Amino acid sequence: MVSTSDPIVLALPFRGTWQAQNSPARRVPSHGTHLFATTYAIDFIALRDGRPADVRDWRTLFGTEPNERFHAFGQPILAPAAGTVVAVHDGEPDHVARRSPLTLVHYALTQASRARHGPAALAGNHVIVQISGGYVLLAHLRCGSILVGPGDAVDIGQWLAACGNSGNSTQPHLHLQVMDSPDAATARGVPMAFRWYRAWRRPDGPERVVEQGMPAESEIVESSV
Repeated sequence: MVSTSDPIVLALPFRGTWQAQNSPARRVPSHGTHLFATTYAIDFIALRDGRPADVRDWRTLFGTEPNERFHAFGQPILAPAAGTVVAVHDGEPDHVARRSPLTLVHYALTQASRARHGPAALAGNHVIVQISGGYVLLAHLRCGSILVGPGDAVDIGQWLAACGNSGNSTQPHLHLQVMDSPDAATARGVPMAFRWYRAWRRPDGPERVVEQGMPAESEIVESSV
């Protein structure tokens, strides 16, 4: 086990403009539970011109959508710190995307059954990297996109995989959390912060430059280095 007294400071694990969701800056536990070390986890959705996808049609309102509509799908996911890969899980399918309330109801009703299959079923394709002070989990990666394996040393900013929609996910996005051990079933969540990023409350709003902090709920961020 490692100490959880101070936040682990990371770089943003992507390029471009992304929006924070389920931020621990809004509430702790951020995902409504301490299970599977998700206490301080955060989600990021890629945006372009302020939107996660360019297309909105009848499928957006009433059905499922192809992942290729979403700007996050296939985007490079980067190592947020230097470290060593300790675990990789791949081979989980990328689900169709769901923005429709009709499809989200069915998804919510089946969430408990996914949780019973443990952390891997929830995280989908994922990479765990041992870094100074903890273990960082990057989840919901695209099937077949992982470029590293256990034992590999990685540098900060190294391309690890592509963003996907695997596991407990309704649309392409990145889930990131820091843990005090590599086993999410027994680990505790560790607080984290990000260094040197720009942030906006809305696409046309004023910009702030953050030396170290945690994005607020729905805040738009991109790296400033």
